[in-house]
Amino acid sequence: MLDLGDGDEVAFFNLNGTWLGLFPWDELAKDSGVSAADYMAQEDVTFRGVMIAHNLISEAAVDAQMQEAEAAGAKIIRSAGKVFWGGYSGKFADLDGHLWEIAHNPFSWIGPKDEGAAP
Repeated sequence: MLDLGDGDEVAFFNLNGTWLGLFPWDELAKDSGVSAADYMAQEDVTFRGVMIAHNLISEAAVDAQMQEAEAAGAKIIRSAGKVFWGGYSGKFADLDGHLWEIAHNPFSWIGPKDEGAAP
């Protein structure tokens, strides 16, 4: 379990090439920049307590992926930018209302080791 510094906790599990992170339900909504109640009230987005996170190699790659998602009809929930933990991320809801985070973590690469991966 990882303490985020303000009393909130999240658990990360290494799943052989990917990660599963478990956050408190309300904290996940708050991390997206809205309260869970406000998020649930949006007609075209329904907060399900689940978010898919996709980590990319650079901030530029995050920006490009966010632009591609928006062009495909996704609703931007939080524009990409620097985040409290030192990385860079943005959030969107896809056409079915599922929440996605697109992120770059300059401190750790969780994907398979390859020539394009960050250290």
